[in-house]
Amino acid sequence: MLYSMKAVCEKTGMTYEALKFYCNQGLVPNVKRDSGNRRVFDERDIAWIESLSCLKRCGLSIQEMRHYVQLCLQGKDSIPERKVILAQKRQVLLEQIVQLQGAVDYVDQKQAFYDDVLAGRRPYVSNLLPRE
Repeated sequence: MLYSMKAVCEKTGMTYEALKFYCNQGLVPNVKRDSGNRRVFDERDIAWIESLSCLKRCGLSIQEMRHYVQLCLQGKDSIPERKVILAQKRQVLLEQIVQLQGAVDYVDQKQAFYDDVLAGRRPYVSNLLPRE
């Protein structure tokens, strides 16, 4: 079964503009066209487009994604290089998780402080206001 760009956007959650951009950048290889010269996609294309969305969330730039696509098109022999790329992105993501957890911990700490102040369990102090 073949799907229109609109249908693919609905299935993947990608905007029409983003999908068109990815196609124009060569990130969706072997794009097929219908009799009206409109792009159409099969299930394998949709699975690849979903992979592109994940790679984008992993922080790959368009240039890095283009390189990754070229490696994928080379087949099995490029797997070791693809693994290196993904391992590097994984490390960056793990570091971001640590940073985000620190931010969540800060918000939780401030919320607990504000709850204590509002409940009268501790006095309000601020680093921005003069001390009384």
